[in-house]
Amino acid sequence: MPGPAPGTAAGTAPRPARGRGPVVAALMLAMALAAVDATIVSTAVPQIVGALGGFSIFSWLFSGYLLAATVTLPVYGKLSDTFGRKPVLIVGCVLFLLGSVLCALARNMESLIAFRVVQGLGGGAVQGTVQTLAADLYPLKERPKIQAKLSTVWATSSVAGPALGGFIASYADWRWIFLINLPIGLVALWLIVRHLHEPARDAVPRPRVDWPGALAVFACGGTLLTALVQGGVAWDWLSAPSLGLFAAGLALIAVVVLVERRAADPIIPGWVWRRPAIAAVNLALGALGLLMVAPTVFLPTYAQSVLGLAPVAAGFVLSVMTLSWPVSAALSQHVYRRIGFRNTAVTGISAAAALLFAFPLLPYPGTAWQPALLMLLLGAALGLFQLPLIVGVQSTVGWAERGTATASVLFCRQIGQTLGAALFGAVANGVLSARLGGSGSLDSVARALDDPGAVTDPEPLRRAVDAAVDAVYLGAACAAVLALGVLLLLAPRRFPVLQEKPVLPEEQDKT
Repeated sequence: MPGPAPGTAAGTAPRPARGRGPVVAALMLAMALAAVDATIVSTAVPQIVGALGGFSIFSWLFSGYLLAATVTLPVYGKLSDTFGRKPVLIVGCVLFLLGSVLCALARNMESLIAFRVVQGLGGGAVQGTVQTLAADLYPLKERPKIQAKLSTVWATSSVAGPALGGFIASYADWRWIFLINLPIGLVALWLIVRHLHEPARDAVPRPRVDWPGALAVFACGGTLLTALVQGGVAWDWLSAPSLGLFAAGLALIAVVVLVERRAADPIIPGWVWRRPAIAAVNLALGALGLLMVAPTVFLPTYAQSVLGLAPVAAGFVLSVMTLSWPVSAALSQHVYRRIGFRNTAVTGISAAAALLFAFPLLPYPGTAWQPALLMLLLGAALGLFQLPLIVGVQSTVGWAERGTATASVLFCRQIGQTLGAALFGAVANGVLSARLGGSGSLDSVARALDDPGAVTDPEPLRRAVDAAVDAVYLGAACAAVLALGVLLLLAPRRFPVLQEKPVLPEEQDKT
């Protein structure tokens, strides 16, 4: 495998001497592509289904993208360590834009789903490589600066995506939802090609890519994620398809372990789990993905069904979390420089656990400012938790391992989010069924409450939704406690940070 750039220490990120601004702009635009796409499509689903049909399978518009983006993260991370960040990021942008064009040309739901998978293949490369390049560009003391910018892009896109999607769905053809990616992506691609120059590395023999391992990881991840995403939706959890997929996934885990043990340069190297700092962060951010399902998936339903808010106002209750998160992340450097990465993250997740436990204590039906205040504080707590862990992991590895380490962290967070959606969805529906004395789902109850004439007495339904969301938040609080336990028991008190060569004054940038 190629080593670090000549003249740099193993832990030193290769940084351009000048012209860092255009590269940062490219990273922010590329991140915006992936972030907006995560939310913009959902608002146009009725129009898409009306034009193409396929109502029974439209959920795969999201599942297909998620599967492709998630299972390819470890593969792209290893490829970026082997061949460099630039070629991987270029390939990711090209695949994403190609998928966008194909989605706009789709003639039926089946082809649109297939093209969304192509988008996801590009999205996985963009997400992981952008985060890795952010660490390459900035030394440790400046790393929160770029991470805060990327967090702001993600937060802004999360708020703007649904609004933009709704505007296009109302006043233009749904195909423009995919076509608007082209100008943003092309500018990002041009900036990357023109301004991102990675230093030449020592000559090494032709690298050998662990393609059998990549295929095994893709098959295993795809099988297990399909089981989680579709279980309880397309089929019952204890049905033959669900049990068959889980059994196949477990068998494929054994295949992955066997293949990777024999590989000379595995896609998922053993050191990812043997090093305490990286293993602990992987597990802790997996728990973060789990708990994030509560506010992002269930809070809007709570705001509309229990508080009686309009969709825009319900979105605001959630969006306040995205306002405090990047601010807290940017300021976290002042904390972890004093008390360390682990203790800063422990402080953040402890506060998050207390806030999640407080949610079920809110009065019924309450007013919008109460959950909004909790979400504002939760965003600040999670910003203090997540960023120090990501920066900490990236600072414990050299250039030649940073892509793999970053991808493992993002992969675990995505897996946690997928598992959380399945687990908490089952919890919410179970509470609803117990409260209402029969089978039911949160989606069906929420739709009934949206139609004033559909329910004679909505009060029992509102109380059932309130109880279901309270149960989900208690589960999310337990996930926060799990993350806290992982950090206290597994993470080292001081991360083994590699020393970096100082950046010369003339190399400093005003970015």
